[in-house]
Amino acid sequence: MNERSPRPTRADYVHWEQVTTRWADIDVYGHMNNARYFEIIDTVVNNHLASATGIDIRELDAIGVVAEVGCRYFAEVGYPEPVDVGVVVDRVGRSSVVYRVGLFQGAGDEAAAEGRFVHVYVDNTDPGRPTVEMPVAVRDAVTPLLRS
Repeated sequence: MNERSPRPTRADYVHWEQVTTRWADIDVYGHMNNARYFEIIDTVVNNHLASATGIDIRELDAIGVVAEVGCRYFAEVGYPEPVDVGVVVDRVGRSSVVYRVGLFQGAGDEAAAEGRFVHVYVDNTDPGRPTVEMPVAVRDAVTPLLRS
């Protein structure tokens, strides 16, 4: 994801969820607060992992921690309309996954925002949290989201 990338469309994503906006999400300018975008991105990615694996991902020997997050904003997202959230995986490594997450509001085909979200897997049993190989269940859950 960079400044020159085209504005994403619905066709760019594989997995979909819908979230609702809340009155508290809106700032004094009438659009969704920037922090809320990141909450939605984090929640939808982890919802997919929990659902696709059928496991409480917090209890795995290796857990995904956020190593990088960013967002490009194209249009305002507001209250009270729901937000369609699309997820696609750009890369699956030995110990990391790179997601792109698009937020859409209304009937339009172009994203209102697109986030980049990187999970790096660390040892959940070691307080030092060294990087480890991604669990097979997680790899199996994210691989179908890959799109070249």
